[in-house]
Amino acid sequence: MRRVCLTAVLVTLLCGLPLWAVDNTKVLAAATQTVQSMTTGATPIPLSLLRDAKCIAVVPKLTKAGFIVGGEHGNGVVSCRTASSWSAPAFIAITGGSVGLQAGGEHQEIVLLMNNQGKQELTNGHWDLGAEAVAAGPTGDSAGVGQSTGWKAPVLSYSHSSGAYAGANLQGSKIDLDQDANHNLYGPSASIKSILDGQAQTPEAAQQFLSALEEVAGK
Repeated sequence: MRRVCLTAVLVTLLCGLPLWAVDNTKVLAAATQTVQSMTTGATPIPLSLLRDAKCIAVVPKLTKAGFIVGGEHGNGVVSCRTASSWSAPAFIAITGGSVGLQAGGEHQEIVLLMNNQGKQELTNGHWDLGAEAVAAGPTGDSAGVGQSTGWKAPVLSYSHSSGAYAGANLQGSKIDLDQDANHNLYGPSASIKSILDGQAQTPEAAQQFLSALEEVAGK
């Protein structure tokens, strides 16, 4: 009984993490560092896929931890291509959980590449990443295989740790918008679609992030 109660408490804490408690300036700074590392190291994300992506989401610190209940949570930003360059970033969070006997914790950087279908799903505001929605992104020689299939999954996911990128399994996770952060930055009438379509003015704090994104993924 005690174990069941502890499990319930851990799930509640994980799922109830307040999005507004995050320092968004620090999230942008950390996301910029992640973008700058995407094309370096032993197994970088292929440039060809970065330049084909319609949207790129960066979660600079996804925490995976647990004892009885394992789970994941991370805050990040997403930007989409516009007619001229990249949109102002919208703030997001990834959450999810799995039941199992796990111990310790793990921190990873997460990068999500989205095609047009991925962008459309994202603008709905809440997205459960099922098996058909997300696929582990190819790296190195396998990138050509991923491209030859027509990039069918809306999202290609990557994780970064120990200096290397690898395809990440995020099935069962969900993406939520940080509405408080987005409305505080862009105004109460700003929608995720208007932000990602390039209608929102880019804040000064996001300029470095977008410059880094443009450098690795092109305009």
